[in-house]
Amino acid sequence: MLELHRNFARRELVCGWLAATLFSGAPSTLYALATGSDPLEATRAAGAMLVHPASAPPILVAAAAAVHFTVSLFWTVVFGWALPRRGVVVWSVLGSAAVAVLDLRVIAPAFFPSLAALAFWPQFADHLMWGACFGLALQLCRSTP
Repeated sequence: MLELHRNFARRELVCGWLAATLFSGAPSTLYALATGSDPLEATRAAGAMLVHPASAPPILVAAAAAVHFTVSLFWTVVFGWALPRRGVVVWSVLGSAAVAVLDLRVIAPAFFPSLAALAFWPQFADHLMWGACFGLALQLCRSTP
C-alpha cells in the first residue's frame, strides 16, 4: 500500500496544511484591496466550482471554503509524499508554482471559467504563498531533525 506521507509525520502535514490553507489567499486579497477591486471575486469564483455562480453570497462563500479546504488537502497529500525533507521550503514553493500553472492555465480554462477569468498574477501569488506557508510550517513543525 502506498504510504501517503512518506517523508513527513502526519502532525507535520496537518501543521503545513493549516498554515497554507489559512494564509494562501492573502496576496490576491491584498492586491484587490490595494487596487480597489472586489476582494471577494476569487472567493465567488472558487464557490462557483461547486454551486451556481448566481447563488446567494453565503452559499458561494461556504462552497469556496469547502473547495479551498479540499484542494489544499489534496495538494498536502501530494506534496507530503513527493517533497524531500531537505530544502522543503524551496521545493514547496517551486512545486506550488508548477501547480499554479496547471491550475490556472490548464484546469481552470477547461472546467472552471469563473476561475479562468481571474487575473493570473494575483492567483499565481496565492499559489506561491501556499507553497511558502506549507514548506515553512513543515520545517517549523518538524518532528525529527
